[in-house]
Amino acid sequence: MKKRYLILILGIASLKGFSQTPAPAVPAAPEKEWDVSIYGFVRTDYIWDTRKSAQVREDNLNLYPLDEVLDANGKDINAAGQSNFLSVTSRLGVKAKGPNVWGAKTSSVIEADFFGNFEGSSIGLFRLRHAYVNLDWSKTSLTMGQTWYPTFIPEVFPGVANFNTGIMFNPFGWATQVKLKQMLSKEVSATFVAYKEREFTTPTANTGTQNSAAINAALPSLNAQIQYKTKTVLLGVGAEYKSLQPLTVSNNLVSNEKVNSSSVFGYAKYSNDKVSIKAYGISGGNLNNLVMLGGFTGKTIAGGVETYDPTKTTSFWLDVASNGKAIAPGFFFGYTKNNGSSDDSTTATFVNYMRGTSGSRIVDNVWRGSARIDFKKNKFRVSPELEYTAATWGDLIKSNATAGGNKKEVGNFRAMVSCVYAF
Repeated sequence: MKKRYLILILGIASLKGFSQTPAPAVPAAPEKEWDVSIYGFVRTDYIWDTRKSAQVREDNLNLYPLDEVLDANGKDINAAGQSNFLSVTSRLGVKAKGPNVWGAKTSSVIEADFFGNFEGSSIGLFRLRHAYVNLDWSKTSLTMGQTWYPTFIPEVFPGVANFNTGIMFNPFGWATQVKLKQMLSKEVSATFVAYKEREFTTPTANTGTQNSAAINAALPSLNAQIQYKTKTVLLGVGAEYKSLQPLTVSNNLVSNEKVNSSSVFGYAKYSNDKVSIKAYGISGGNLNNLVMLGGFTGKTIAGGVETYDPTKTTSFWLDVASNGKAIAPGFFFGYTKNNGSSDDSTTATFVNYMRGTSGSRIVDNVWRGSARIDFKKNKFRVSPELEYTAATWGDLIKSNATAGGNKKEVGNFRAMVSCVYAF
């Protein structure tokens, strides 16, 4: 009997020992040498406006309301309502990761939408947005190709439902560039960018061609910024310098005249599980390529070549939004001001190469306020939004591109609904 008990105890002990033996390690799946994924969204917007505005792509993107223009009966011809349905902002992109290069992780993005490149027949055609490759050495990264202007901060832009993403108040567009980012610590990074304007471009001077001002310039535009980033806070400041040459021949004379300008900008974001608060400000010359007010003036004295002076623009905005998973309201306010150029000559002939003019009238300032609600379910979102944009117009003073007398404020009320299915 004792022998049987001894055998039973030994058996239990052996089972217990076996149960504590670790299972054989499962070999990790080998990392893919190549990985390609497709992303994008299908989007449809319904838009209704109370007034005609300076606009892009059949009123999809509104800039500022047009000035008052009276007919023979004294009625304002621009006080006319408009509406439209559009799906041209639908987007398609491809992300790819490949083998390491010189010890750096590699990735690339190519992305396009159906917005077209100009009004008319191009609407609905593919438009390139991003096309770049990135090399990442952990603390240092190098990006080459077309992507956001360095003054556009992907983590800090207005969350408005309107496709304008705060355009006129927040820089927007893409440029072909070389960008070097260096992590100085876990939270602080420094970024340096050299780029050539692409989408969108500075105005073309007389006899010039698209992008000629950037192509003629030997020096690319230069941008530098410092950023501090934690889980809930993002802060950054930066500065930019650009020197463009609109023409190489002016009035049948060789020209080396440049448009030299600089700008400074700063931004901040606070975000937690419940709310996101974002703010941005920028001030500088010749910000036209960022789809903002301004540009530059051209001055000609008899017998000479055309010379240039940048016009200065100041802009800021604030966006407050809920981070609710199902329902997320949000509010936006933006303001931008045309500060004109520094030239006050009265003996020269002037031409204004800038955004915000119409004949003998010019925009002095624009402000916008909007409220939205995002209704979200899985990858689907419906966002109704109400928006009011006001612009103050005045008589154009050509020498310094500012608004003089006869100032008049006009406004446009926009109601829209955006429906987006992301994949």
